Amino acid sequence: MTETNSSRLDELPVDLSETWQNQQLETRDGAELSASGDDGEAKRQYPSGLAVTCILVSVTLAYFLFFLDLAVISTASPSITSEFNSLVDVGWYGGGYQLGSAALQPLSGKIYSRFSIKWTFLVFFVIFEIGSAICGAAQSSAMFITGRVIAGMGSAGVSNGAVTTISAILPVQKQALFMGLNMGMGQLGLATGPIIGGAFTTNVSWRWCFYINLPLGAVVGGFLLFNKIPEPKPKDPPMQILGSVVKELDLIGFALVCPAVVMFLLGLQFGGNEYAWDSSAVIGLIIGGAATFVAFLVWEWHQGDDAMVPLAILKHRVIWSAAATMFFSLSSILVADFYIAIYFQSIGNDTPLMSGVHMLPITLGIVIFTMISGTLISVLGYYLPFLFAGGAISAIGYGLLSLLNPTTPASKWIGYQVLYGVGSGCTTAAPYVAIQSLVNPEQISLAMAIIIFWQNIGGATSLIAANAIFDNSLRSELEKRASQISISPDTIINAGVRSIRSLVSGSELTAVLAAYAKSVDKVMYLGIAVSIVVIVVCPGLGWRDIRKVKAKDLPILSSKSPNNDEKGSAMINER
Repeated sequence: MTETNSSRLDELPVDLSETWQNQQLETRDGAELSASGDDGEAKRQYPSGLAVTCILVSVTLAYFLFFLDLAVISTASPSITSEFNSLVDVGWYGGGYQLGSAALQPLSGKIYSRFSIKWTFLVFFVIFEIGSAICGAAQSSAMFITGRVIAGMGSAGVSNGAVTTISAILPVQKQALFMGLNMGMGQLGLATGPIIGGAFTTNVSWRWCFYINLPLGAVVGGFLLFNKIPEPKPKDPPMQILGSVVKELDLIGFALVCPAVVMFLLGLQFGGNEYAWDSSAVIGLIIGGAATFVAFLVWEWHQGDDAMVPLAILKHRVIWSAAATMFFSLSSILVADFYIAIYFQSIGNDTPLMSGVHMLPITLGIVIFTMISGTLISVLGYYLPFLFAGGAISAIGYGLLSLLNPTTPASKWIGYQVLYGVGSGCTTAAPYVAIQSLVNPEQISLAMAIIIFWQNIGGATSLIAANAIFDNSLRSELEKRASQISISPDTIINAGVRSIRSLVSGSELTAVLAAYAKSVDKVMYLGIAVSIVVIVVCPGLGWRDIRKVKAKDLPILSSKSPNNDEKGSAMINER
């Protein structure tokens, strides 16, 4: 094993291999340096003082906005559906954001590995801001969804860029602490999104849920613009890369994976809504998406290490396990986030703001236990116990949430939410910590692109699946109660959550609310399933003490070295 690792490092340029083999920290002239102290080879300089503070504030705020934009829609969506008469589109208000992010995510890793980290981050963030502006100015449901997709495309580079930037500006020993803070701020955005969305929707307009990104974006851009982010390795000049952009960025691979994702998610959205599940349109989209994705994998295999997603990295057990874990853990968070808000605004007649307030048990559970789990992982060194516990507690919470009905007392729905929030908080940071600690710095952007891609696919798939479950169930439950309700199910569904009481009252209202409660309950079954799957897939991350991981032990995964991926995986996951 030692011989294999040494030969792998010998293949690297001298300045990188020697630095990684003997990495230690020094401080000189106020700047942090990473180097071997044995032979005085070239040292890597990190920003310090005000510069590193400004960069960290920028990427952390951007990460906060990324998650805020994902969650703020939950309490705002009922009002949006009422304004646009578009309850059937509610899954796309969240799913469109995830769709845009997932489609561009694999390419973002390749872009970061070829172009300047700083300017790549800023370009992606500008795209995110443009999407937010379109959402705020939307005049139709279609325009709003378009804005969400564009914002999602920008978020693909924001989420990856935040992690890549932290890896570039801090020594390995300090990355875990600031990654925890960054993740904590991200979860704060995810957890407080419903309250912020509700406050804007109730007191100003739902449009300010998106306009608020613009002034905050100016802070992010201003802090980054005037500071330098060091590169982990030298990169070719932009114009040189642009001369061979198709090969360098694997745009053919992107042209395959993007339509594959779109077709698959459209098939899920159309099924049971616009078309029957056995219709040629739905079957064609899903099969077409799967076939195009297979073609993408074949192309990536042909490209080898030049691929947008090198398959040598995909074979790495830590990578695919982290990707699978994030696929289902984000699904676990989002399913409740959207449909508990619908429960409170339909059954309890909450304003968007009050529904956010009533979701505080979830908010506090996620934020507090994300921070607690991140801190304990740093202290204890192990992340798997938190994934096991989080998945189990989240599944129990979802099971209890599936019992909600129009007469559930506050003491119960508060307790149910606390369990779900604690469980979700425990599963949030662990996969990121594993990747940050067990993947070579040079390949972190590619690794993060892979796991965030699958995280976004999971989030989009779960929201669209939850939307299909909710819509089909609501229609079915309303049809069962047709003798008690004088208005057609289509009229009630198209009117939106906030318009129920303007259509029916008395016993008819009671019947409609019972149908809504039953439909929300069925969505919670999906939450139970994805929480349990987290427990099943997370063991692949390995039982490893991250406190004992050394930079010199991290392999460069490459298809050019025989059995490199298997031996690298064994080395990282041993013990």
